[in-house]
Amino acid sequence: MNFPDYGIMLPIAPDRGKQILDYMNSHYPLHTRGDTMPFPGPEMTITQAVDFLGIKSSAIITREDLERVHSKEFTATLYDGDGKGLESALLTTFELIDAQGKPNRYEPERAVKPLGGLFQTILAQVGGTYLACRLALVSDGPGFCYFMGGGMHHARYDSGSGFCLINDSIIAIAKLLSEPAQPGRECSGQLIWIIDLDAHKGDGSAELINFARKRGELQNVLTLSIHMAKGWPLDSDSLSAAREGRAPLLGSDIDIGINPGEEAEYTLRLVEGINELERLSAALFPAKQKPDLVLVVDGADPYEHDELPSTAPLKLSLEQCLLRDNYVYRYVMDHGIPSAWIQAGGYGNRAWEPPAHFLLKLRPG
Repeated sequence: MNFPDYGIMLPIAPDRGKQILDYMNSHYPLHTRGDTMPFPGPEMTITQAVDFLGIKSSAIITREDLERVHSKEFTATLYDGDGKGLESALLTTFELIDAQGKPNRYEPERAVKPLGGLFQTILAQVGGTYLACRLALVSDGPGFCYFMGGGMHHARYDSGSGFCLINDSIIAIAKLLSEPAQPGRECSGQLIWIIDLDAHKGDGSAELINFARKRGELQNVLTLSIHMAKGWPLDSDSLSAAREGRAPLLGSDIDIGINPGEEAEYTLRLVEGINELERLSAALFPAKQKPDLVLVVDGADPYEHDELPSTAPLKLSLEQCLLRDNYVYRYVMDHGIPSAWIQAGGYGNRAWEPPAHFLLKLRPG
């Protein structure tokens, strides 16, 4: 998503995925990896993934998919009418208008595309998360797929929040679980974990899962979020404005708050959290030995060189970011669990570094 095209001046590099691939290619050319990497190959576009999986629909993600997790009223705001509802939702979601009604990190005069056009790109991002899950499930052995997009985990039941208009993780998982069991769709009725490593609490995902459970849905989706203990959306202003029974007051199944100065404990706390996920899974689903899929929200914004002010309370070194990711990767591989990874948060000119170094380490030999 190239936000400046829409006049949105967030510190998000539009070519972060390209920076990652360029770095990997410069150290270990990807074209040499095809005979050693699990199928379908080391690089794949969304279009290629659609063809590979035999998806016939022209729209990977539909209005019905959104309505499984978001309210129908909110979804109607995005799809219906003259576009003013969608534009208003985008202005709020990306915090483009401040309390005085003035533009905030928003320069519409520099836009080369209409703001409402961003919605189709957001839908494509949700489609990428869904495809990553499908590719992980159809690969031989414990499938692994890393999507260089997605991670919109702040979107709530009836509104966008925190630069996230809709929630790709929960939409993708609900879509998977709604599909009949057939080749490439083996996830129906199975146990799924979400492991959220973004610097910010996955509050929107927690709300959507809690709301779905009240409807008797997504009972077999368990969530872990490891995040800043006091940073947004857990700062005093956000908490004082929060409504009871809504994000960010609703918890994930396991919430791990990291305070400033506790960076050295991060991976140990994560290990303990995953152990707790194991115990919770065994208690709730005694017939299951392990999850059928793990979705990893691989935020790079805990990185010490992240440039978003709200990530300042958490500063992991590059080595600590790699220790975090390598532990989760080794865990899913050692347990034979398919995993889909989505890029999530990461701001500024160095946000590509943690995922690039992590993915490069996965090369054979």
